[in-house]
Amino acid sequence: MRSIRSAFTLVELTLVIMVFGIVAAISSEIYAKIYENYLVSRVTNSLQTKTELALEQIAKRLQYRIKAATIATNPGTNDFKSLVDLDTNDNDYKILEWIGYDDEGFKGINNNGLPIWSGFADVNASTADSIITPGSTLTEEDDIIKDLSNDGASINDAAIIFPVVAQDFDISKFGWYGNDSDYVFNVINSGDEVLNITDSTQPSLIYERYKLVWTAYAIAPQPLDCIDDCNLTLYWNYQPWQGDIFNNANSRSLLAENVTTFKFRQDGDVIRLKLCIKGKIVDKNVSVCKEKVVF
Repeated sequence: MRSIRSAFTLVELTLVIMVFGIVAAISSEIYAKIYENYLVSRVTNSLQTKTELALEQIAKRLQYRIKAATIATNPGTNDFKSLVDLDTNDNDYKILEWIGYDDEGFKGINNNGLPIWSGFADVNASTADSIITPGSTLTEEDDIIKDLSNDGASINDAAIIFPVVAQDFDISKFGWYGNDSDYVFNVINSGDEVLNITDSTQPSLIYERYKLVWTAYAIAPQPLDCIDDCNLTLYWNYQPWQGDIFNNANSRSLLAENVTTFKFRQDGDVIRLKLCIKGKIVDKNVSVCKEKVVF
């Protein structure tokens, strides 16, 4: 006796194919969405890391700034103002500049932890052209500066800054953009504990504390007139008190690419930074913004 096998009818086959097609279409859309979310997440994480690293590099250098000598600069005119005087309408002041003191020498990184410069002046033994600084080993400072500047600067580029009297304060007197550097005094060491002031203009008062500096720093967009999708660049190894400007700096480093926003402002002694970087996934832009406070 022959058994009779049942088979799919054409209608049943058509229905099965339609169901499989619907399932496949839904599945492919789900998989595409999952993959798109993965790409967005990967790019976002990458942008977050880049933004954090760039802000951290800026903050580390800003920690050792001469607070009174921090300015905002208009790249179109080289006009500048103290960061304290910057307001929300000063959108053309895109460049952040400051003079930084030599933290490596102060901590004695290359001198077994002993300070290269102590930051203290013996006011009784010092004169207007010769600062006696007990606890210093200044013969090492030339090597420190040469190492940090890749031989682009030396002790001959160093200077000292005494505390600035508030009622007489004038931001231009740090030597910014060709102004007189009445607050900054070029020095050269004469032994371990003696700093000779080489400027014709000498300090009218000698204070117990001083900061030793050899470079200013600038953070600027590239190109300078860039509004969106800029390269943020750090400049250093230039001396405004000797007439230098950041465009002529001996050293520069790329901090971040595709920058859409770099803003800064000062509240009291605190600087607030905001940085936004964008990335692209096919035809979609992803942007990450982060803020950081520097004391």
